[in-house]
Amino acid sequence: MSTDCKDTEKMSTKNKLFLKTILKRNLLLLALLLFSIFIHGQSSPDFTILADKAFQKLYQNPDDCISYSQSLLISDQNIEHKIVLQNIISQAYAMKGDYVQSVNISTQKENGEKEELSYFMQMFGDYNLADQYQNLDLYNQSQRIITTLLSDNKLFKKSENPKVKITIAKLYQLQALNLGINKNYVSALENFNKSDQFITHQNEENKIIGIENKIFRSSYLMRQNKLEEAKKLLENTIYTIDKQHNSSFLYALAYENMSRYFFLKQDYTTSIQNLEKGLLQIDDLPYNGLKVKIYESLAKSYLALHNDEKHHYYNKLYMDLRTKLDSSTKEGIRYIVKLVETHQAQNIEFQKQNESKKLWVLLVSISLIIMGLLLYFFIETRRNIDLKKQLDFFEKQKKWEQPIHITISESEKQINTIDKAFEKEANKISKEKEDEILKKLEEWEHTDRYLNKNMSLSMLSAQMGVNTKYLSEVINNNKGKNFNGYINELRINHIAHLLKTDFTYLNYKVSYLAEFSGFSSHSAFTTVFKSVTGMSPNIYIQEISKNRLS
Repeated sequence: MSTDCKDTEKMSTKNKLFLKTILKRNLLLLALLLFSIFIHGQSSPDFTILADKAFQKLYQNPDDCISYSQSLLISDQNIEHKIVLQNIISQAYAMKGDYVQSVNISTQKENGEKEELSYFMQMFGDYNLADQYQNLDLYNQSQRIITTLLSDNKLFKKSENPKVKITIAKLYQLQALNLGINKNYVSALENFNKSDQFITHQNEENKIIGIENKIFRSSYLMRQNKLEEAKKLLENTIYTIDKQHNSSFLYALAYENMSRYFFLKQDYTTSIQNLEKGLLQIDDLPYNGLKVKIYESLAKSYLALHNDEKHHYYNKLYMDLRTKLDSSTKEGIRYIVKLVETHQAQNIEFQKQNESKKLWVLLVSISLIIMGLLLYFFIETRRNIDLKKQLDFFEKQKKWEQPIHITISESEKQINTIDKAFEKEANKISKEKEDEILKKLEEWEHTDRYLNKNMSLSMLSAQMGVNTKYLSEVINNNKGKNFNGYINELRINHIAHLLKTDFTYLNYKVSYLAEFSGFSSHSAFTTVFKSVTGMSPNIYIQEISKNRLS
């Protein structure tokens, strides 16, 4: 028994040693595993993949996009990554129609943000500002920024960089949309083609921009009366969207554009079917900018079918949402103008500081030169002390005085000449400014933004980037009427032209024509219409109808 016990104790000791060895190995493996998990946990997935997913969510659900992108913002400390994410969040708010929040997000700066960003990020910041201007219908300001960016050869030298490449594609897309608003459809289509040249289709962002270009291109083809070409392009685009991941916004946008084709063909029933397909995609999503277009088109189509109940239903939805978006646009314009003014004030202050520094450097330089000259003169004087016999010293000094007087006289003449030239130039500024405003007004008259019911002198001045007082003076002096008279005449001319060229409008009630033209009431529309055309809207419509039948 004693021997067996000893053997048992030996076996127990061996087992303990074996178990300890196994335990140590397991602990070591566990430590290695935890270390590996820790290391991989610290190195987050490639940011380009995360940003691409955020951009994809932008076209699926703007609220989800905002939540997802904000979660990335919290965990990512890279300044440039934050700027990209803020831009995506800003676009999401713009799609919702919350333009104040959109501007606010896009202009936020992190504490401790470096003043010196990479060339790409500086360019990306300018693109973001151009995008904001376009969201707020400030197309001229947007166009100026984009034109400046696209004229920079340095940008295209860096176009092999995928980030730069897709941003150039977006810039051309924005420029095409700006040109389309001004009815320059040929140039708009050329810019869409240029945009496509920089799309690689290697990620979702590239694919989405490519699809958007096709949808926008079809819209401008229809405006050029190339209906069948536009329809074929839209059919192919919808097929492409079907094959790819869910994108509610692109579906709705494509169907909304397809509905225009059938509306122009006067197939109002099929137009409504396409609009309902589009609305079904975003009915529960806050794409308010797109919804307002669908509501308006549904109201028009039902009106053409003489379905007053559905027309009034969708027209009310359109008017309520349009009022909300117009209010948001106004606030957004005020906000961005204030931000730009603050930025300009900071730049002026910065320039003043720079000028102050330059002046200080100049004064120090002049002081050093004077000291150097004095020192040189002192040395020369000491050197000449031993040359007492040179009696012509003071004679030379007298001779030097005359050229000095001549130089001063010539300088005074030059200064007087410069002053006179400056005065002449100052007199030209007022005329040049007036011509510049008139040119902007001429460009603006080619758009239909004067149909906006809330259009005011302050809104127009903000859109043009022109002082309100100057704009009012130019309109009074050159248009022969005040601002309200000017806008109302443009509206009447526009609706009168539509009644002549698009016979669909002959079926509309005068109250709808008044509302469509941006007038606050039926009576105001009738009064202005008669003052401009010399006849009431009803008589005008009757005359056109007679001419059409004859």
